[in-house]
Amino acid sequence: MSRRKKVKLEEAVAGWPPKTASNTWKWLVLGGIGLGAGIALITYLLDSGNADTIALGLADDTPPKMVRVPGGTFIMGRNDGPEDERPAHEVTVAPFDMDETEVTNSQFAAFVKATGYITVAEQTPDAKKYPDAPKEKLVAGSAVFYPCEASFDPRSWGTPFPPWWRYVPQADWRRPEGKGTNLKGRGNYPVVQICYEDALAYAKWAGKRLPTEAEWEYAARGGLVEKPFCWGEARNGEGGKWYANAFQGKFPQEDTGADGFKGLAPVKQFPANGFGLYDMSGNAWEWCSDWYSPQYYAESPRENPKGPEHGLAYDADGAQRVRRGGSFLCDDSYCKRYLPSARDKNPADSAANHTGFRCVKDVK
Repeated sequence: MSRRKKVKLEEAVAGWPPKTASNTWKWLVLGGIGLGAGIALITYLLDSGNADTIALGLADDTPPKMVRVPGGTFIMGRNDGPEDERPAHEVTVAPFDMDETEVTNSQFAAFVKATGYITVAEQTPDAKKYPDAPKEKLVAGSAVFYPCEASFDPRSWGTPFPPWWRYVPQADWRRPEGKGTNLKGRGNYPVVQICYEDALAYAKWAGKRLPTEAEWEYAARGGLVEKPFCWGEARNGEGGKWYANAFQGKFPQEDTGADGFKGLAPVKQFPANGFGLYDMSGNAWEWCSDWYSPQYYAESPRENPKGPEHGLAYDADGAQRVRRGGSFLCDDSYCKRYLPSARDKNPADSAANHTGFRCVKDVK
């Protein structure tokens, strides 16, 4: 099996290890995943039924509120940031409507209830895609963050990926942290454990689409011109004011919850930006429609850019899609990716308990 030769530190904390043939098997092995029998099976079935009932019981088919984002021209990226955010360049986008918040559990439950859709994390991995994995190791699940004491130095990890991420059986949108967890009281939380394919399916059902990377950044800036944050220039928490759900404390050991939340927060707990959009910074990563290319900004068209025509297999993980906005795991001392200019990427079939989405709609 191939191995990623080098792990970029900022990527390691921002995303979870994607589900490719080269690394999913590593996570299955390293996590010691296997299916039990007898009482373990009974427990699983009971837990599954409870989580399913709770999730679908949250279904709310009220159309999500959308905000009109006026068209305009802005400076995308920044010249003093990571290489893939350069060069800063002028971009013009047409008007569009955008979901006021990230898609919530209640909204996603309505989609599942209406269509019977099964997310990627709920499906058993295809043995043909992972020929080196024993059958008993191929179980449905996804990535979950686990607080732990760990060095930031990848050389100390002993694996290609950081120890604060684990592949957990049965982790999916109904059970964000795996068996024994559910969505009770979380109808107004962003749905997570969502991969690009899942977000795309929901968007099509809702008569919408996923935002382009340019649309997302323009919307996140809320009309501000080249400001470092979605809300302006003040640091998050400065003067006791919190503008986004991020990580406080010593990463990855403990989130103190100084901003009011340890982990994911319900939507609309922090001020909206200038366009009236909530949580464009922090809380949960949001999928965009673009294929990811670290060099795209150097060749991007000025008018309504939609990303590269094809995905680029630029490293061992293969072609990936763009994610934006950061999550509750963004930490100022380590990974400051809740900035409007910050970029991230993951394979289309990769999910985690800090990844969700929101939709947009063309203005006719």
